[in-house]
Amino acid sequence: MTVAEFFGCAFLAFGTPLAMFCFTISDSPIKIILLIFSSFLWLLALLISSFIWFIFIPLRDYLIFGVLVSVLIQEGFRYIVYKLLDKTSAGLEELAGNSLVTHNKPVLAYVSGLGFGIISGLFQSLNILADAGSGPGTVGLKSGSDFFFITSATFALCIVLLHTFWNVIFFNGIHHHNKINIIYVVLSHLIFSCITLLNSYQLYGLTLTLSIANVIITMLIAFKTVGGSVMKLKQCIACQ
Repeated sequence: MTVAEFFGCAFLAFGTPLAMFCFTISDSPIKIILLIFSSFLWLLALLISSFIWFIFIPLRDYLIFGVLVSVLIQEGFRYIVYKLLDKTSAGLEELAGNSLVTHNKPVLAYVSGLGFGIISGLFQSLNILADAGSGPGTVGLKSGSDFFFITSATFALCIVLLHTFWNVIFFNGIHHHNKINIIYVVLSHLIFSCITLLNSYQLYGLTLTLSIANVIITMLIAFKTVGGSVMKLKQCIACQ
């Protein structure tokens, strides 16, 4: 049962991101480099967040403090990623030999956002998946909820998708000086992170509903941000 639970949760959390990587990134070396680079910067943001949490000893017991610090630093690094990609666009074009990638802001935002999301989802899920795969038995037999693993996997998928969508909206906001988009990304990130705090009360139905709603709303905003429309979506589905 534990092996089945492990693979089920793993594919729920990372099946979609894996498909996104295989179909949209794996064929381009420059995209792979950008994805790894953005993942590294997210790790750096996590390290700085952990350091700040560590030095403020009186606030260590307040999870909300860690959440606020982590979200704000991640958004700061999202801005740093944008500036670095903007400053190095000429070098990236020479390296890639293809300006369609390096001059396409939505593509750069998508790739770097997916890098943010994948590494964030991995850090959120690795320990949980290890417990799911190694046992003992199935959670919920003695204590806790038997929905814990599947809920955690769903949250991991949500954070991967959200980071991707947030990046598209955030990059567009900076490029077009649209403060509303930037503010939305920060607030949406804060709201999602605060929602996860309710999981300590095992309110999984509520937290999942709110988080999935956040994903859908953010996805629609990102779709609209890059010029998407119902007509274009129909043409895409019809392969026109």
